Amino acid sequence: MNSKDPWKIVYLLAFTQIVSWGSLYYAFAIVAGDIQRETGWRTEVVFGAFSWSLLVAGLASTPSGMLIDRIGGRIVMALGSVLAGLGMAGIGSAHSIGLYFLSWSAVGAGMAMVLYEAAFATINREFLLGPRKAISVLTLFGGLASTVFWPLTLKLNGMVGWRDTFLIYGAIHLALCAPLHAMLRSGGRRRMPVPGADTVRHYTLHEALRDPAFWKLAVAFSANMFVFSALSVHLIPLLQRFGHSAATAVLVSALIGPMQVAGRIGELAFARHVRPQTVGKLTFALLPAGLLALLFLGEHRYAVAAFCMLYGVSNGVLTIVRGTVPQTLFGRENYGAISGALAGPSMIAKAAGPLVAAAIVQAAPEPAWLLGVLLAVALVSLACFLAAVNAKRPPIPPIHRHL
Repeated sequence: MNSKDPWKIVYLLAFTQIVSWGSLYYAFAIVAGDIQRETGWRTEVVFGAFSWSLLVAGLASTPSGMLIDRIGGRIVMALGSVLAGLGMAGIGSAHSIGLYFLSWSAVGAGMAMVLYEAAFATINREFLLGPRKAISVLTLFGGLASTVFWPLTLKLNGMVGWRDTFLIYGAIHLALCAPLHAMLRSGGRRRMPVPGADTVRHYTLHEALRDPAFWKLAVAFSANMFVFSALSVHLIPLLQRFGHSAATAVLVSALIGPMQVAGRIGELAFARHVRPQTVGKLTFALLPAGLLALLFLGEHRYAVAAFCMLYGVSNGVLTIVRGTVPQTLFGRENYGAISGALAGPSMIAKAAGPLVAAAIVQAAPEPAWLLGVLLAVALVSLACFLAAVNAKRPPIPPIHRHL
């Protein structure tokens, strides 16, 4: 690939992000019921393996980011696609719980090497200036994953069944995504900004881990992800407990996808005028505002619509914030390792959110209880983000201004 045009990397990753998110993450929700019915396995086994894959992805995210910092995304992302393809094929062939979990483990490792954090680290390494715009553009394409793969998975599942659907997706990773990732610019020397372009100190991973701002940011992202993952599974049943019909709940929830895209377009259009920290403050504030509206006015359709709009915008822009704020606070030189370390706790929170929410609903079916807990977590998330970005940063030593 011509290294003189780093935007070719974005165009290539746009396709692989749609496929990777669509097949590795979104498709499971469509076929989970059929997996359980055919295999006869308990619900906690079928869904637990998927949650386990998210935990594996969280554990693998830091070493994956460190490798991309060192050698670039070409080998790492290509290998990730191979693992993802083999894992999907293994799931489709699994007739034992052991192989089922082992295959989801391979998928989890692949997720850490091909999803957003890996793609962002690859972009950060190749763009001399303006990686923020490239990240924003990539998330616009990535946002299409559920739009494409939910109906595609539903169609394939109806035609050939869940096993062959997963085998097809595994073949796509091996035959398309792996070769495309292998076309990324080879490792070689890191493309760094020109002297004088830096405005932030370049932290090592060790230095970042010793900075309180890192842990505040990690808690902010993890708490936010916990709320989003819990709502992704429980939102429609929650709305029904407010008295809305299933059709109304689904119809109003359909606002979330377009609002995610609208939020990302708005960020792309106006971001050059606003610091990433400021965008993040607004993004983190939208979620508790929406939850408050739903908590106190959830029986009204207009309040549900307002929540879905705020939730969608916040969720859409948060992906960009996760890619840009760590660069601003900790520099770009070790961005892959640092963003990977930040992603680890978030993936664990993502796996835990639906399970914890289910336990809350089982213990207290009234929607106010679950919403109250999620609101408290969202407020903690906002407070931690504000503390992280408002903390006084150490002065930039002269050596860091001329890297």
